[in-house]
Amino acid sequence: MSTEVNKLKIFNDPIYGFISLPNTLIYDLVQHPYFQRLRRISQMGLSYLVYPGAHHTRFHHALGCMHIMQKAVDVLRFKGVEISKEEEKALYIAILLHDIGHGPFSHAMEHSIVEDVNHESISLLFMDELNKEFNGELTLAIQIFKEQYHRKFMLQLISSQLDMDRMDYLRRDSFYTGVAEGNINSERLIQMMNVVDDTLVIEEKGIYSVEKFLMARRLMYWQAYLHKTSLVAEVILTKVLKRAKELTQRGIVLPCSQPLLFFMQNKITQEDFDSKTLNLFAQLDDYDIISALKMWQYHDDYVLKSLSSMIINRDLLKIKISDEKFTQEQVDVLINKFIKLTGLTFHDATYFVTRGKIKNQAYSKDSEPIRILKKDKTIEDVVTASDQLNLKALTKPVTKYYICFPKVLAEK
Repeated sequence: MSTEVNKLKIFNDPIYGFISLPNTLIYDLVQHPYFQRLRRISQMGLSYLVYPGAHHTRFHHALGCMHIMQKAVDVLRFKGVEISKEEEKALYIAILLHDIGHGPFSHAMEHSIVEDVNHESISLLFMDELNKEFNGELTLAIQIFKEQYHRKFMLQLISSQLDMDRMDYLRRDSFYTGVAEGNINSERLIQMMNVVDDTLVIEEKGIYSVEKFLMARRLMYWQAYLHKTSLVAEVILTKVLKRAKELTQRGIVLPCSQPLLFFMQNKITQEDFDSKTLNLFAQLDDYDIISALKMWQYHDDYVLKSLSSMIINRDLLKIKISDEKFTQEQVDVLINKFIKLTGLTFHDATYFVTRGKIKNQAYSKDSEPIRILKKDKTIEDVVTASDQLNLKALTKPVTKYYICFPKVLAEK
C-alpha cells in the first residue's frame, strides 16, 4: 500500500496551485521517458527571443490540461452527466498525452526534418506503443482520441474550439509571456459546461466568458504566436534544418546528436514511423537542436553558419508584414542583390530570402461550433447567441503576408 500512496504525487503549478495525480496509472505515464522528454521541449518554441519569460514546457502544459479536465469531470458529474470510472481515467490519459508527439520546435521540424508528418499522428503512435507497455489500459483513451467512441462530448473536451488544451495554453502562455490580453477565466468556463444529447454546451450565463476566450485567442495569436520576431526565427530554423539535411544528403557529416543525424540522413514519412524510428524520435528535444546550432555556427558552409548564428545570437533576418501579397519578382530582386553582395549561387541565396503568409481565425465556422444552451433549452452557435457584433468579425480569417531578407539589404 505504501508504494501506491507514494504514486499520488502533487505538483505545484504557478497557475492553478496544486495539481494532484488522480491515479497510479497517470503517475506511471508521467514517469515514462516518452513523457519526461516533454520537460525538454518548450511550449512556445523560439518565442523566448521575444518574451524572455516564455520558457515553459509541454510537460507543464500537459499536466495543466489534465488538472482542468479533472475539474470538468467534477462539474459535469455534479450536473448529472454520467461518466464512469473507466471513462474518467480515459479522459485523463487522452488529455495528458494529446501533445506527446510534438518534436523540438515542432512546427519547424514538421516542415524540414520529418516529411509532412504532423504531431497528432506521432502522438497516436506514442499512445499505441504505451498501450502495449501498459497491457491495453490506454485502449479507451485511444478510441476517444480517434473519434471512435460513441460519447461525442468526450472528444470535444480534448479537441474542439473550446477544449481543455486551448483553455490551458491561453492562460499559461499569457502568464509566461506577460501578454495580459490572453488571460482567460478557465474556472468560469468549466463551471458553465454541460452536456446535452452527448454534445458539449456552455450555459447561457457563460456566454461573456466564451466571448472573452475567443478575443483572448485572437489577441494571443497576433501578439505572441504570430509575433513577427517569433515568425522570422521559426522561418530561419526551418531553413537551417533544411540546409543541414541537404548537406548531410550530399555526404557531408555534420556534428550533432545521433538521433538528429538519423533524421537528417533518412527521408522519414508517415509510413516510416516504426517502433525503432519512434524511439529515435523520442530521444530528440530542444537541446539537440540548440547544441547543433551552436556547433554549426562555426561550420565552413556559409548558409549553415550564417543561419545558425542568427538564432544563437538573436541577430535575425529582417521581416516585413503586409496586407498585400509579396510577388516573386520582389523576392528575385532581393535574391539578386544578395548574390551581388556575397557571391553566393542563386540556390544558396534563396535560403536568405523567403515569403509566406499567416492566418489568424479565432473562431471557425467550418469546424464544430461552440454551442450555447439558452434558458429556454434551445441550443445556438455562440456567434448567433451573442449580442457582440465583434464575434462575427472573429469568424473571418485575417491573412497577412510576410517577406524575410538579410538586414544588409534593408540598408541599401
